[in-house]
Amino acid sequence: QVQLVESGGGLVQAGGSLRVSCAASGRTFSIYRMGWFRQAPGKEREFVTAIMWSTGNTYYADSVKGRFTISRDNVKNTVYLQMSSLKPEDTAVYYCAADMGFHWDSWGQGTQVTVSS
Repeated sequence: QVQLVESGGGLVQAGGSLRVSCAASGRTFSIYRMGWFRQAPGKEREFVTAIMWSTGNTYYADSVKGRFTISRDNVKNTVYLQMSSLKPEDTAVYYCAADMGFHWDSWGQGTQVTVSS
């Protein structure tokens, strides 16, 4: 089992930037990939981006390509989400998740990101 704790959410104006972090603890050696999801009010949780833990390969949802960047620090067992050119539609609770090789096994508590117009 891996425990995940997000931090860094907040309020930002449209066009601004924000970085959120996710620190993993526990069986971190079992991590296959880590990712970010988000859930806006009244909507289903959606995939945002993910990074392969060993290779660093990344992939993104079309809605955030070119604006968001995921990165990781294997020593600190931390994954980051750098968000730029933020839009009001990016407003959501952002969740960090870890995949041990089969599915998204562990989830953080979420951090609120609010983009004002």
